Amino acid sequence: MSLESQYQLNWSRRKNLDGDSTNKRMKIALVIPGISSESERSFYDFKFGTKFLLSRKHISYLLAIPSLISLTPPQHEIRVFDQNIEEIDYTWEADLVGITARTMFANRAYEISEEFRARGIKTVMGGIHPSMCPEDALLHCDSVVVGEAEETWHAVLQDAENGQLKRLYKAEKFTDLKAAPMPDRSSLSKQKYLLDIVQTTKGCPFHCEFCSVHAFDGQRIRSKTVEQVITEIQGINSFHARYKKKTSIFFADDNIIANRTFSRKLFRALQPCNINWMCQASINISREGELLELMRDSGCGAIFVGLESICEENLSMMHKGINQRYEYMEAIRKIQSYGMLVHSSFIVGYDFDSKSTFDELINFIEESHLLMPLINILTPLPGTMLFKRLEEEGRILNRDWSKYDTQHVVFMPARMSPDDLLQGYRKVVKSVYSFDSILTKLHYYWDTDFWKRPNQADPVKFIYRLLFAVRLATLLVSSNMERSGFIMKIMPHVFDKRVRVSTILALMNNNDFASTL
Repeated sequence: MSLESQYQLNWSRRKNLDGDSTNKRMKIALVIPGISSESERSFYDFKFGTKFLLSRKHISYLLAIPSLISLTPPQHEIRVFDQNIEEIDYTWEADLVGITARTMFANRAYEISEEFRARGIKTVMGGIHPSMCPEDALLHCDSVVVGEAEETWHAVLQDAENGQLKRLYKAEKFTDLKAAPMPDRSSLSKQKYLLDIVQTTKGCPFHCEFCSVHAFDGQRIRSKTVEQVITEIQGINSFHARYKKKTSIFFADDNIIANRTFSRKLFRALQPCNINWMCQASINISREGELLELMRDSGCGAIFVGLESICEENLSMMHKGINQRYEYMEAIRKIQSYGMLVHSSFIVGYDFDSKSTFDELINFIEESHLLMPLINILTPLPGTMLFKRLEEEGRILNRDWSKYDTQHVVFMPARMSPDDLLQGYRKVVKSVYSFDSILTKLHYYWDTDFWKRPNQADPVKFIYRLLFAVRLATLLVSSNMERSGFIMKIMPHVFDKRVRVSTILALMNNNDFASTL
């Protein structure tokens, strides 16, 4: 399907959605809650990067927002407020406010909702947290949408137009992605985001104890057509062509190789699209040579793999059996031999972890040369089997959702104190993102010319290297002596064609986050 045809189909669907409404024109605010103060930090907040680039940016948006826009009849006026990149204008006279909420931002979402309600504006909350805790969310808003909005948003808008908003809307089935409209990104501040988000499939066949994906999206894999995905990417490319040589996309599928037949078709179709992309995949991708080759050739630069633990007993308790069948070092080596970086995640605090776990994990990360590992404190998110188990065992310490951010301890660990876990987590993050560790790992990747292929296909222009060097130089005079020392050591390499300056910036951002712990 052509891009023009898809837009026409979207418009037709939106007009059809409007067929039985009152044709009342509403002003609708769609809100993404985020970090609301300088003191709050997240691994993905990109605060250092924002200061370095002298422009407020964020990693990406939540795909729920363009999905809602595509489901909204065209007579309504929509305005998006993403707190990660802008302030919320409470003076904008909305008729209805939709707020999407993840657990770590639930309290902030509640505050935003209450602020709008104090002004007499109706609020609707949706997303993973309200879906798992509707009773909690209903204390702070007028209505909650449980499940995927494709099945309920039309009814929400009709009832809001008629002044008959219900307290609860629940999707009774999973969405057919092949029939869903293309997400409408026209209202987003696109130049403020580093990545675009595309999702080709939903559902996960695994049932990891700590994860809520299979509860929210189901275990059956649902997919768009390859044609839908390519049309969506063409739409994204058509905008970015004005100011960016290549579009960067993160595929938000929980496991992009869950359906191998679909994946092969998708990767082949992506090859002419001229994009850089990243994704999530299970560790068994390491044994899929054909898929790895297709991914590399279509522009994939990194694969996020949930390694989660280096302890066999923890993996068993997590129901992460697939990881137990693989030798991590060899899996990492195999994936990276195709020129794609392994972005890994680890969880600390599972029941077989002890105080010795942290040094063991640091050593593993250093030995495996993992460049950007994500370290999380075990967090029992509502709706997971983990939350249910720990609640039954009386080990949940609090329900302050702002602390459910994988950086705080909200449960009683089995083999250490909560403070031992917190300090151990901080030790790991500070160690693997110390400037000495970063420099050692960068030299490993430079010495092996790891980015040879993307550097040939998409070389960093000299002007960008020069501007990067100049900006680095402005940071030399600083009270942060460790950073100044790092800059002095890194500066001679900035003009080396083997070096990706964006990787240096990302690692400096991670170091900045680690320094605040």
